Amino acid sequence: MQYKHFVPLSLALALCATVSHAATGRPTVSVPTSVKRADFGREQPSRDARQVVNDVVASGDNEGAHFIVLDKVNARVYVFEPGGRLLAAAPALLGLAHGDDTVPGIGDKKIADIKPEERTTPAGRFVAEMGQSSSRGEDVVWVDYDSAVSMHRVVTSNPKERRLQRLATRTAKDNRISYGCINLPKAFYEKWVGPTVAQSSTIIYVLPETRSPREVFGFMEASRVAGRQAPARSLRAGPPEGANWPTIDQ
Repeated sequence: MQYKHFVPLSLALALCATVSHAATGRPTVSVPTSVKRADFGREQPSRDARQVVNDVVASGDNEGAHFIVLDKVNARVYVFEPGGRLLAAAPALLGLAHGDDTVPGIGDKKIADIKPEERTTPAGRFVAEMGQSSSRGEDVVWVDYDSAVSMHRVVTSNPKERRLQRLATRTAKDNRISYGCINLPKAFYEKWVGPTVAQSSTIIYVLPETRSPREVFGFMEASRVAGRQAPARSLRAGPPEGANWPTIDQ
C-alpha cells in the first residue's frame, strides 16, 4: 500500500522560496524600502498633523533645517529637529477668525481698523526669522511679515481677553482670540521657539483649516512620487532691509 505524504502549506512555501533563491542567487520576495517618519514621542497629534510632518520628513522639504508645525484646528505647536524628532509641543492662541488667507494690506492697518472677520492666521510654508515687537519691545519670530503675523510670548495686556486662561484649558475651542499672531506660553517660547529660530535655519508649517493640506503643501505629493515639487506657498518671514516694523503684533 502506498501512502501520500502531505506537506504543510507554510513549509511548502518556505521550501519553494529556498529553491528559488538557490537557483537564481537572489530572493524572490523583495523587501520594501523603509520610509522615513516623524517621531512624535508621547504626543497624540491629529491625523493631518501627523501626515504633514511625515511628508516633510519623507520629502526633505525642510532642507535639513529645524521646523515648527502649527495645527490650527487643534491649536497646538510642535518643534522638530531636522530629522523629524519632536523636541517640544505646547498649546497656542490663534487669529479670532477662521480662514487660511489674509486680507491684502492688513499689515499696514491700525488694530482699531481690523474687523473681526479679518483676524486670520494664514496657512502655508514660511521661512522663520527673528524680529522685534513694535509695541512691546521684545523679540518675536516672524512667520509672515507682509501680514504682520508672528510667533511670540502670550500677550496679557488686555485682562478681559483671558489669554493665559485660554492657553490653560484642555479644549481648543477658546484659543481663537488674536489678531492673527500665534501666542505661545512664555516658557515654551523662550526655551524652544525663540532659541531654535535664533540659532539655526527654521521652517514654519501652518496647517490649513478651510482647505486640505495637499492643497497647500506641494511636497505632500512629492513624498509619494519621484521628483520634488515646489511648495504651494513659501514666504519671506522678515521685513526688507530698512523697512519699518508692522504695527500689528497681537
